Amino acid sequence: MRGGLAVFARELRAYFYAPLAYVLLTFFLLVQGYYFSLIVAYLADPRYPAGKPLELFFGQTIFTWLVLIFTGTFLTMRLISEELRQGTIETLMTAPVSETAVVLGKYFAALAFYLFLWAPTLVYVAIIRAHTPVDWGPIGSAYVGIVGIGALFLAVGTFASATSKNQIVAAMLTFFCLLVLFSIGLMESLVNGETAKKIFGYLNLWQHMDDFSKGIVDTRRLAYYASVAGLFLFLTTRALEAKKWR
Repeated sequence: MRGGLAVFARELRAYFYAPLAYVLLTFFLLVQGYYFSLIVAYLADPRYPAGKPLELFFGQTIFTWLVLIFTGTFLTMRLISEELRQGTIETLMTAPVSETAVVLGKYFAALAFYLFLWAPTLVYVAIIRAHTPVDWGPIGSAYVGIVGIGALFLAVGTFASATSKNQIVAAMLTFFCLLVLFSIGLMESLVNGETAKKIFGYLNLWQHMDDFSKGIVDTRRLAYYASVAGLFLFLTTRALEAKKWR
């Protein structure tokens, strides 16, 4: 436990000391702020139908998904690959800390910084609340979805980072895997058969986030995120164990 906490603290400090983290934070806030302003301007135009700005903000346009995919990619690209490139992973692995503790420490540090990135978006909730009543249920469930899907994406990125010493290769692999995860559920309308439609519907992340933004929390979807994230973290541990004995 202590070893994992030490890795977590070390990795979290590295995020706040790295210039890339602040570039990512700036990019994230600029894109999200611009996106939110577009939604507000769109809904304020009487020529367009009325709607709920926060419901649109959380997952009902492609912008949210682009942000999630790119954030998951850039937050994890150096997570383990940089240790492999510099050779410091060998020192880390010979310390009194298990591979599982290393992986979980790094993963939860990335997740903590991910939550830090999303925290300023609460300002948008306050802005809407200042002008109109809001339903806190859908807002809370939307953030649950953001955290769940983000946790899944970061686990995929952590595994990809453990497969290569090159950060660019790790980033490309993460981006590809996340794009597949996002796209596979969209094939629901292209398949025939009730069973196939149910399977692809279960994997449809867009529909997941759409439901979360409306206040619908399906625990089966949370179980999906947790199980797939757990699988990728397990594979990351195995990848580190394999490198240890080379």
